[in-house]
Amino acid sequence: MEGIIIKGIGGFYYIETADGIYECKARGIFRKEKITPLAGDRCRIQTMSDFKGNIEEILPRKNSFVRPPVANIDTMIIVFAAASPAPVPELVDKLSVIAMSAGASPAIVINKTDLDKALADDLLKSYEPTGFEIFTVSAKTGEGIDALREYLKGKISVFAGCSGVGKSSVLNCVLPNADLKTGRVSEKIGRGRHTTRDVTLIPTGVGGYIADTPGFSSLEIENIAADELAGYFPEFEPYKYDCRFRGCSHINEPDCCVKNAVAAGKIGLSRYESYKQLYLVLKEIKQWKK
Repeated sequence: MEGIIIKGIGGFYYIETADGIYECKARGIFRKEKITPLAGDRCRIQTMSDFKGNIEEILPRKNSFVRPPVANIDTMIIVFAAASPAPVPELVDKLSVIAMSAGASPAIVINKTDLDKALADDLLKSYEPTGFEIFTVSAKTGEGIDALREYLKGKISVFAGCSGVGKSSVLNCVLPNADLKTGRVSEKIGRGRHTTRDVTLIPTGVGGYIADTPGFSSLEIENIAADELAGYFPEFEPYKYDCRFRGCSHINEPDCCVKNAVAAGKIGLSRYESYKQLYLVLKEIKQWKK
C-alpha cells in the first residue's frame, strides 16, 4: 500500500493512505543505508492489523530539507509582516533562493497589512517584478486569506519566515480546524518566539498538505555558486544578457544592465541589495573552500 508520511516522532511514522492513517516503523535497512524517512515522503508500507505496519520503501523525492526535516515540497510560502516585527527583506530573499534551488516555487505572503497598509503596498511593488505569487493578507481581518487558500490546493506547501510574523495565525485562518499554537511578539525585543517544534503535514481537505515546521531561518545556501546566484533572481532575466561583460556579476562592472534596471526602478532596490549581500557571502565561501 502507498501513502505519505504526515508525521514522524520517536521512531514511529504516521502514514496517510487511502484506507486511513497507519502507525509504522521503518525497516532496519533504512538505517543501514543512512536513509531517514521524512514528513512528506511518499512510501510503500506493509500493513498489519489495527492500522499498524512497516515502511518497506521510500519513493523518489522531489527535494528534501534537513532543518526542518521535510520532503517533496511544491511551494515555500515565505511569510513576513508589514510591521511588528519590521520586515527583513534579506531573509525573505534568501529563503526564495533556497526554495528555487530545491525546485520549490516561492510564494510571498505579506501579513499584518492592517498595521501598515502603505508599507505593505510598497513591499508588494518591490516583489512584483519577480513573478512570484504574492499575497497581501491580514490574519486579523481575513484579508487575502481566500486567495491564499485557493493557491494551496493540491500542493504540499511549507510556511517559512522569522518568528513573530504570524505564520501560525495565517495557517489558522487557512485551516480553521488545525488549531495551531501562536506566539506573541515580545514588545521588548520586537521578535517572536518559535511555537512549532515537530514537522506535521496537515491535510488541506482539497488534495494538498501544509507542513507546519519549526522554521527555515537557519538554512544556508553554501551549495549554490556565486556565479549561479543571478539565476535565482527572476527579475534579472530580461537584463542580465545585455551587460557589457560576459559573466557580469552585476556588482562592480560598468555598463551593467541589471544595475541600470535597478536605477530605473524596474528591479526593486531591496532585492538588489539582498543579491549583493548573498553574492559576497557565496564568494567568500568559495575562497574559503580553496
